[in-house]
Amino acid sequence: MPEVDSSKGEKKFYEDVPMKTEGFFLKGAGSLDWGMKNRLSRIFNPDTGRTVMFAIDHGYFQGPTTGLERIDLTIVPLMQYADAIMLTRGILRTSVPPSLTKPVVMRCSGGPSILKELSDEQLAVDIEDAIRMNVSAITLQVFIGGEFETRSVHNMTRLVDMGLRYGIPTMAVTAVGKDMVRDARYFRLACRICAELGAQIIKTYYVPEGFQTITASCPVPIVMAGGKKIPVLDALTMAYNAVQEGASGVDMGRNIFQADAPKAMMQTVHKVVHENLKPADALDMYETLKNEEQANQD
Repeated sequence: MPEVDSSKGEKKFYEDVPMKTEGFFLKGAGSLDWGMKNRLSRIFNPDTGRTVMFAIDHGYFQGPTTGLERIDLTIVPLMQYADAIMLTRGILRTSVPPSLTKPVVMRCSGGPSILKELSDEQLAVDIEDAIRMNVSAITLQVFIGGEFETRSVHNMTRLVDMGLRYGIPTMAVTAVGKDMVRDARYFRLACRICAELGAQIIKTYYVPEGFQTITASCPVPIVMAGGKKIPVLDALTMAYNAVQEGASGVDMGRNIFQADAPKAMMQTVHKVVHENLKPADALDMYETLKNEEQANQD
C-alpha cells in the first residue's frame, strides 16, 4: 500500500492564486502539443525566438559538395556552435557522434540527383526511423510551380501527418528550380501553401524587395535559406536583413562551411541572428575571429 502522507505541516493549495497558463514564444505554435513545443524549443532559442541551423544535407542530391567531402573532419567540429543541425540520416548515423546534443532536423525526401528533374522526389525516410534517431524535426523540399508540384505537396502533407502523430514538427523547404522566378510574390505563394497545409516551420530564400510581406503573410516561423556561397559581408547582411524583416533565424550551409574561416563565420552569424549585430560590426568580428583562428593554426 502507498504510505500515508504523515506530514504535520499545513498543506498549501494557494487557492487565491490562479494557475498560470503559459503562452508559447513561437509564432503559430500555441495550439501544438507539448512534445512538439518542446522539440521546437530545442531548435529555436526561447529567449530570442530565433535559430541558427547548420545545413549539411546537400549530398542527398549532389554528392560530396565542396566543403562536405569529409563530414567527420571538417563539419562535426563546427556543430557545437550551431543551434540545430540539418542533415540526412546516413550522415547522422555514420559521421556524427551520439554524444552531440544539438537538435537534429532530418532530411526526409529524396530521389532524383542533379542529373534529373529535382521535383520528382518521394518521401525517403520512415517516421519510425526518425523517432529512433531522436530527431527534433523532419524536413523535405516542396516544389511549388515545379513539374511534380502536386506530388511534392502530398509528400509534405503525409510527412506532416506522420509528424503530428508523434509530436515531431515538419519544416517545408520552398525549393526553387532553374525556371522559377525568385521574388516576393512567388515566395508568398509557396510559403503560405506550405503553412496552410500544416507545416510548422518554413525554410525559404531571402529577397531584397518585399521579404517582410513573406514573413507577415506566413502564420508559422520562417527560416532563411543561406543559398549559394556569396561574399562574407553579403551573407552577413542578408542574415541581418532577414531577421530584421521577420525571419525567425537562418539555415546556412555553404556560406559557413565554404567560408575561409567556418568556425568564425558560424560564431558571427550567431551574433547577427540572436543579438542583432549589424553587418559592418559583424564583418569586423568575423575578421578578428578569422585572424585568431589562423594564428592558432600556425
